Amino acid sequence: VQLRASGGGLVQPGGFLRLSCAASGSIFRINDMGWYRQAPGNQRELVAGITSGGSTNYADSVKGRFTISRDNAKNTVYLQMDRLMPEDTADYYCKANIAAHILSYGADYWGKGTLVTVSS
Repeated sequence: VQLRASGGGLVQPGGFLRLSCAASGSIFRINDMGWYRQAPGNQRELVAGITSGGSTNYADSVKGRFTISRDNAKNTVYLQMDRLMPEDTADYYCKANIAAHILSYGADYWGKGTLVTVSS
């Protein structure tokens, strides 16, 4: 199983970006999916999560600005980031709990980070 994240880049304050993360490989079922971020010198933190049923949760710092969604047919999770601020600058990582086969409960997989830089 692999997770491939994309969509990071340099954006000015107030701008927007959309991150994508596609899962591939031996996949029977994808359970929870989420986005985390880690800024230099900080611990990795949860940004947003989404269950297989579509329930979402967000860090207080991004509520009202970021939207997480998923396309189960494409095994992909998205993070729409609006009204970006310099403090959103970080490496963003996707995570998914994936059951590889029908007898598997599920395991966590991480994608490589994609860098988001918010600067004028």
